[in-house]
Parts: sequence; C-alpha cells; structure tokens
Amino acid sequence: MVNPIIFGCEGLALTPSERSFFKVFPPMGFILFKRNCNTKTQVISLISSLRELVGEKVPILIDQEGGRVQRLSPPIWNAYPPAEVFGLIFNSDKGKAKQLIKTNYQIIASELFELGINVNCAPVIDLIEKRGHSVIGDRALSSDPKTVALLGKAVVEGLESGGVSGIVKHIPGHGRAEVDSHESLPIIDNCLNDLLSREFSPFIQLRFAAAAMTGHLLFPKLDQTHPVTFSKKIINDIIRNLIKFEGLLLSDDLSMNALTGSIGDRYISALEAGCDVGLHCNGNVQEMELIAKACPGTNEVSKGRIKVFLKKVADVSNNREISEMNELKASLREGLKGFF
Repeated sequence: MVNPIIFGCEGLALTPSERSFFKVFPPMGFILFKRNCNTKTQVISLISSLRELVGEKVPILIDQEGGRVQRLSPPIWNAYPPAEVFGLIFNSDKGKAKQLIKTNYQIIASELFELGINVNCAPVIDLIEKRGHSVIGDRALSSDPKTVALLGKAVVEGLESGGVSGIVKHIPGHGRAEVDSHESLPIIDNCLNDLLSREFSPFIQLRFAAAAMTGHLLFPKLDQTHPVTFSKKIINDIIRNLIKFEGLLLSDDLSMNALTGSIGDRYISALEAGCDVGLHCNGNVQEMELIAKACPGTNEVSKGRIKVFLKKVADVSNNREISEMNELKASLREGLKGFF
C-alpha cells in the first residue's frame, strides 16, 4: 500500500527507529536535504537503504534548483547558477537562453540520476516581483510570465532528457508574497483578474506537468480563511478548474510556520482540501508517527494521480537520453560567461 505522504529522514544513514517506522508505514516517496548528503557513496547507500525498505520504484526527491537552493554542494557536486541568470540571458537572446537552461538541467539530472534520485523539485515558476520576499528572489526565472513559462518548460525538458522528473512550484504563485512562508503566512490580496494575468499564467502554460507543489499562501479574495494548501475552494476552483492542472498535487512542507494546527491536523487538512500527497521534510520521527496515525488513506481520484505520477517517473528514468557530459558542461560554461 502506498501512503500519500513524502517523508524526509534525519541524517546520513537511517536510524533504527526510522527503519522500523518506514517498514510499517511506507511513504509514497522520500525527500533528501543537505543534512542527508555528504559523499556520493554515502548518498547512494542511503537511497539503497530507503528502497530496500519501501521498494525499488519509490521516488526519491531533492531540491536541486541551483543558486541558493542546492542540496548537493561543491566540491563534491557542481555549482549551478540561480534561475534568474537564464531570464537575464533570455532578454537578449531567447534561443540561447532556452538551450542553456535545458543543458543546465540535463547536467543536474545526470548528477541526480547517478545517485538514484529520480525527482527534482524544480522549476520554480513563481514570478520575480519588486516587493516580493527574497525567499523566492533569484530562484525565479523572470518577472515576465511568458518568459517564465518558456524557460520553465525547457527546465522540465532538460531534467526529463537526463532521466529525472520535475515538480513545478509553488502553485498558484508565490512571487508577490512579502513574507517567507517558512516563517509566517504570506497574504496576497490581489483580485482574480490580476492574478490570472500574472501569477497563474506560467502554471496554466505548464498545466500538463507531472506534479506541482502548493504554496502556503493566503489569497483573501479567493478564500478569506484558508491558505492554498488547506483550501478546497482554491484547489478545486482555481488549480483544477481554472488553471486546469491535471497532475499530482503535492503540499509544500507541512511543518512550515505558515501553517497552524498540529502536524496530524495539517496533514488531514491538506488531503481533505485536495492535495493528493503531503510533504513532511524535517525527519522528526515523532512527527512522522503522528502523521501516520492521522492518515485517512487515499481517495480514488488521488490514487489514480499517484499511479500516473509513479509511471511517469519510471518512464522518464527508463527513457533517459545518454549525453556526453563533458561537451554539455563545456557549452554551458561558455554560454554563461559574464553571467556566472
């Protein structure tokens, strides 16, 4: 049975309590952070342990965007530019930017694939906004929705050609948030037409993505009370019916301070609102046990989406295009001269 949750783990190797817990309550997938990644051999061993417990096909996720958000760090792994760099190149040479960003994420995918990681939580298709909090900042591609959509599609293509599936984030758009949702709940008090022309636009263009991650955001003109992750109205009326997103909907980390309530209540609220899968990142076994106790099971619609997503991840890994990495790295270095 696949439980509709993705869990983190505490350190570089599984603890006895983690082994016991994951064996009894296997999650749909796992997510790795910097605390879990020291050397290539160690990461491969950790992933092997996770798959031995839960199954060979379990998705292993990571946030490897480049720039500030890179869980695999130099000198063991390559340094990558922040997404905004490609938006700046796009302003002067659209074709060059699209090819460079695709190459960049092919190389990232190759590093991930080598370790056994098959899902990257990228691209960020939020917009750069003047008053937006720096938690997004240069992680975003551009302030122009059309540019973000075009480059976001190229990111997904690059990842998939390297055997790794992408997750677009943070649906329906985090750019205008003036506070960090890790710390408190952002309020974006714009009307629907304004949001449609900006925030929602890139997500409409990438509505066929395999998966999307919610933003913990309050849009009072859409739902006065509930943040996106807990809002049946926003998930149904906006994400599913207006944006027409068809893929797996994953919550952002349920332990973030933008959300309130016990961790078990947060998980139930996210699933009841329409998230297909919850995400819990901090590796706290006591919290994971509370989520397991709260787990209401999976409804038939979400079961279907999970099945489609798992097949997509497997297909992308199996259909990986083998590329000459040295040539790709050389072309990326040349193209980024003066920018990174």
